[in-house]
Parts: sequence; C-alpha cells; structure tokens
Amino acid sequence: MAAAEQIKSLIKSFGEGDESRFFTTAMQIAASEARKGHTTFAQELKLLIEKARKTRSISFIDRNKTIPISQSKRDLNELIEIFQPKIKLKDMILTSEVKEVLTKIIHEQRKYEILRQHNLMPRRKLLLKGPPGCGKTMTAQALAGELGISVFIVRLDGLISKFMGESIAKLRLIFDAMPDHKGVYLFDEFDSIGSHRNQGQDVGEIKRVLNSFLINIEKDQSNSIIIAATNMPEALDQALFRRFDDIITFPLPNRREIEDTIKKNLSGFKFTEQIDYNSFSKEAEGLNYSDIVKACEETIKEMILKGRKKLNKSDMFTALKKRK
Repeated sequence: MAAAEQIKSLIKSFGEGDESRFFTTAMQIAASEARKGHTTFAQELKLLIEKARKTRSISFIDRNKTIPISQSKRDLNELIEIFQPKIKLKDMILTSEVKEVLTKIIHEQRKYEILRQHNLMPRRKLLLKGPPGCGKTMTAQALAGELGISVFIVRLDGLISKFMGESIAKLRLIFDAMPDHKGVYLFDEFDSIGSHRNQGQDVGEIKRVLNSFLINIEKDQSNSIIIAATNMPEALDQALFRRFDDIITFPLPNRREIEDTIKKNLSGFKFTEQIDYNSFSKEAEGLNYSDIVKACEETIKEMILKGRKKLNKSDMFTALKKRK
C-alpha cells in the first residue's frame, strides 16, 4: 500500500484545499502501486483521479480552442494569453550550447514517465536571459511545439499594474492551473518582479509577488514547463537562480548566425546582382535576430511594392542600417 508519508501528504493537501498537491500525491501513489506490481489497483486509482479532475472543470475559450479549466480559475482569462505554436527547434538559429540544452530538456520531457518511476523529475524550470529579440519567447514556443502542448504567456508587468493588491492571489491561480493543464508557462519580462528584494524603493507589492513566486515555483510538482525570461539578469535577486533547473543565456548572433538567419529568411528569392552574404552579416553585426528578420521582410516588401521580380541589394543594406 501507499507509503505513510504519501498518505499524510494526501490528507494534509485535502485539508488545506491544495488541489495541485492533492492530485500530484494521488498520482504518485498510483505510480508506486504500479511499480509494486499492483497494476489493476494502480489503473483504478488513475481512472478515479482523472474522473475527479474532470468533474472539477469547466471550459474557457482562448483564441484558437476551448481549454478545460477549473471554475475557481475563471480569472485566468484576464491573466494569460494562450496559443498552440507551430514552430519547432529546427526553425530557429541557435548556438550549439543552447541547442544542446534545449534538446536535452525535450528528451527528458518525452521520457517523463520513465523518470518518475525512479522518483526523478525532468528538467522543466528554466530561466532564459539575454538581450531583447534574441529568441527567448520563440524558444518557449519551440519547446511547446516539439511537445505538442500550448504556450501560456503571463505578462508580469500587467499582472502587477492591473491587479494591484490582488497580484499574489492571481499568481497562485496560475500555478494551481499547471498540474491540470500541461503547457509551457512563460513569465515574460520577469525582471518586473525579480529585481533585488533589498532595493530601497517602495516596491512592497513587487517584493510580495516575488516572494510568492519563489514559494510557488519551489512547491510546484506539475509536469508543466515553467520559463522565466529576462532582458536584465543583473537586476535579478540572487535567490531566484537556485530555483531553476537550467539558466540559458541567449547572446546576440555572431557573424555566422547572422548570415544563416538572412539566408533562411530570404530563401526562395533572388537578387538582381551578385551578392556577398558576408557583407550583409558585417553590416548587421550588433543587431538581434528580431531586427535582422524585420530587415529581411522590409527588403521583400520593397521588391513587391516596386513590382520587381528580384531583391535589391541596396534595399537590404538600407533596411539593416535603419535597424542599427
């Protein structure tokens, strides 16, 4: 039968109304019984748990589909943007180091059940840091795309400004949703709450939200992926870093990555004259991926609007210079 500590945790979570911990513990008990060879009993437990989850849910609509969600979490409509991404890792230009880490995260997620049978958890709490436009948000979408799950984007600055005084309760709603609604939860602009707690400004609300985030991420036992993205890692409270499984740095693209990005975004088009992609990458040095992609799009637009069949090299240089 279930270990004494698991039974105590189950009863305690029920008494405290901690739905997330209750269902997580119940599933751990079912997995434990399955490992002991009590497969029929384990299957019955899993069916009961799934039935209990469904009876506590209603539907709310995102822009693409209906997602079942608990009645008590109805306010999530106002807190989260949800969508099903189509992109994969192959659609991104990444450094070998970043690609290696992300590939390992995806592999561990796909082997979730095997790891849990050995009381291990896959990597799933990530801090992404680097300049704007270098692929942090796109990475969250690519991870979700690889795993076939939704992205839940949480705008932390809006959470604090819109729900002043209620931010902690709203934040808890988001973490409560994670066990029942597996997805990639992206806490964008994380520095809006993650700045040093000992700063002198009167930021009591932000400090409380940060403390609440630290508690919630520490307690979370769901199988959702939690990503915090920041453009200013130097401003973050040091207590945050140990809460994450991986801290991934996204640098500005180097010359080779710039060239690969331009070729990828201009593939299928030809120029009116012989061009040297190296000269483009030299001109674009210091720009982020987002600016480079936009410069490519502007060049294509110029070709279309001027009724030409091929791209013009000077249009590309002009677009890059404008972005700089």
